Amino acid sequence: MAGFVLSPAAEDDLFQIWRYLYESSTLAVADRVEKELYGVFSELAVTPGQGHTRTDLTSHPVLFFALYSYMVVYRPETPLEIVRVLHGKRDLKRILV
Repeated sequence: MAGFVLSPAAEDDLFQIWRYLYESSTLAVADRVEKELYGVFSELAVTPGQGHTRTDLTSHPVLFFALYSYMVVYRPETPLEIVRVLHGKRDLKRILV
C-alpha cells in the first residue's frame, strides 16, 4: 500500500508537469521527475510532518515540501493526502485559496 492518496487536482498537476517536461525536454526527464515526486510522496507517508507551513499562502492545515522547483502541498493525516503539486513560480496564494 502506498500510504498516500492523491486529490484529483494533484493527479491533474502531475499530468501537467509530466506533459510539460515531455514536451520541453525528453521522455526520460519527464519520467524521472514523476518517479522522484512519487518517491517524495512515499517518504512523506512514512514520515509525515516534513516540510513547513505557509500561512502567508493559505489558512488550510497543509504542509509544503519542495522538490526541485515544485511544491508538494499535503495534509499529514492518515492516509496522507497530496493536495497539489505546483511549480514555485505559480501564484500559489491564488491557487490555494
